[in-house]
Amino acid sequence: MSEQKFDPANMPILEVDLSKTTPYEASRFLDSPETISAYLAETLKAQDPQLLMKALAEVAKAKGVNNVAQAAGVNRESLYKSLKGGEKTRFVTVKKLMNALGVELTVQPISASAARET
Repeated sequence: MSEQKFDPANMPILEVDLSKTTPYEASRFLDSPETISAYLAETLKAQDPQLLMKALAEVAKAKGVNNVAQAAGVNRESLYKSLKGGEKTRFVTVKKLMNALGVELTVQPISASAARET
């Protein structure tokens, strides 16, 4: 019995009608402190600062950008600029933003297997 090799060229092309779809917005589902903290915790696992800033932007959108800006002690424009991220985003800014969102960073030991992966 011979094994057949997988050949992507032999895959059928699916025609999908996307006309009635909308872009995914995480902010629609971030409706509790537990959901928000789980979402941010999963984002942090990626170890990508830009991804974290995008996730914080989604949470800010869910909570209301004006409310978050006021709680963080910044104006709306400054908040948007901070949420763009980039290498110059300061930790103190992220900390203020997270406090305004009602979440905090915590530290815990990582397992030996996870430490080897990084």
